[in-house]
Amino acid sequence: MGFTLDNLRHDALSKFDSVIDVRSPAEFAEDHVPGAINLPVMSNEERAKIGTIYVQESAFRARKLGAAIVARNSATHIENELTAKDGGWQPLVYCWRGGQRSGSFASILSQIGWRTDLLEGGYRSYRRLVVKTLYEDPLPHRFVLLDGNTGSGKTAILHVLAQQGAQTLDLEGLANHRGSLLGAMRDAQPSQKMFETRLALALSHLDLSRPVVAEAESSKIGERLIPASLWKTMRAASRIDIAATLSARAGFLTRDYADVLEDPARMAERLNKLRTLCGHERVDQWLVFLNDGKHEALAAELMQHHYDRGYDRSRAQREHDVLATLETEGLEPDDISRIASQVAALLDQL
Repeated sequence: MGFTLDNLRHDALSKFDSVIDVRSPAEFAEDHVPGAINLPVMSNEERAKIGTIYVQESAFRARKLGAAIVARNSATHIENELTAKDGGWQPLVYCWRGGQRSGSFASILSQIGWRTDLLEGGYRSYRRLVVKTLYEDPLPHRFVLLDGNTGSGKTAILHVLAQQGAQTLDLEGLANHRGSLLGAMRDAQPSQKMFETRLALALSHLDLSRPVVAEAESSKIGERLIPASLWKTMRAASRIDIAATLSARAGFLTRDYADVLEDPARMAERLNKLRTLCGHERVDQWLVFLNDGKHEALAAELMQHHYDRGYDRSRAQREHDVLATLETEGLEPDDISRIASQVAALLDQL
């Protein structure tokens, strides 16, 4: 009873009807094997309690109490989440390292008659594959990056490209962040490990014979770091520049950040963080624009005196192979579709 995972392809676990992570909810929330469900055999509090007993009292006492907890929770899962499973059900079970928690649960499932396998090495074996892919091995993918100042509609263009059949990688979507100081979403970002799992899974779906379009990013998206192998590949990639007018970008940014602008207090908190970089007088003026509902004026000021300067400094530090510069005076939906078609035509030439 043991299954060795040796690749990250999306079909690597397809032989199993379910993948069950028996770790605590906190461990599962930080990261887990894609597609896994969480049937914890210890709660967060129970795991902490057993760990304390193991360290401060006795390893034997910890194992004895831990076994009782695992048995009770396993029975609850069998009576509830697993009650409808028929005799042919085939699950894969794992915990942190393929040890006592998953072994105990898998043994109970096997005794019932289900064709149960254990993931050899547990979650750690999966995590090693992710690290190898994103930090140790060079990526074989060919990237083309969409570049352009803030508000140029790069994410919207990327989404239309995907709809048109181009091969894309939405890094900001995977990181749940728009990639700037003001770009946080209402939902929290995934953990670094979860971001990397999402990224490794997305990369495993890509066709190596076709170029991959992504946005040009800094090395961090919000609080999430782009892994070393991907960052190295992106730095060497060719780029397509989107050159939109300031007025077009201001209008687009106002629409794109509507969720942030709906909460003036939240927006003001973020603007106040720019005082050291941009000066108190300028930020005070931005707060006036915010309170008066002059959102496009605020967006234009932010781009001129904050975002664009950062882009200019970043570009000055290194040279890029620019395939084309696509100029536009508008970033309405029809403009976005037109630009996406222009990008697709360029990709066809590669």
